[in-house]
Amino acid sequence: MYKVLVADDHAIVRAGLMTLINQQKNYQVVAEAANGNETFVQVGQRDIDIVIMDLSMPPGENGLETTRRIHNQYPDILILILSMHDEETYVDQAIKNGAVGYVLKSSPDSEIVNAISTIVNGRHYVDENVILLKSDIKNILDDVTKTNLWGHSPLSKREREVMPLVALGYSNKEVAAKLSISTKTVEAHKASIMHKLELASHVDLVRYAIHHKLIEF
Repeated sequence: MYKVLVADDHAIVRAGLMTLINQQKNYQVVAEAANGNETFVQVGQRDIDIVIMDLSMPPGENGLETTRRIHNQYPDILILILSMHDEETYVDQAIKNGAVGYVLKSSPDSEIVNAISTIVNGRHYVDENVILLKSDIKNILDDVTKTNLWGHSPLSKREREVMPLVALGYSNKEVAAKLSISTKTVEAHKASIMHKLELASHVDLVRYAIHHKLIEF
């Protein structure tokens, strides 16, 4: 049974997280905290396996600092950040400070469940709605020992919708009609996809899509 501490400055958020986690097999919330200092104290007083923590919990220290302190003092504890911040700089610093997972508060409950099941298996997890480039991933993982980063996609949600259609050979006009967007928007998404995935040609795009099982023939 994994023992979980939930930390958030909003009681209603803590209550929701506790209900969700306690519904999962082999997980039990055994403590809660409303700020960083209280979180650190609770970790020292209880037998905790996983901390699920917000980054902004005033008053007191920033969650990034709490993450660093917990990781330095109790390196075996798994820290999962649950935050409204989707900027790469927050994800980068959180993981460098010792977090093994990062989930956005705007994501569905399933994202938290996926994150927990991933980190207990020894892999890092970043919310699929956080947009990270390949260079970002390398920078994030340069200072950590584990090298598997799961859950995220370098493409936005719309780009993930556009990509398979483009790979299958649909024209810009056809893609635009299927997704109810303009052809100029399709062109912009295509350019962004090629840049983010570091692809040089349509053939490269097709190979990528096949390799990642995004399309079938």
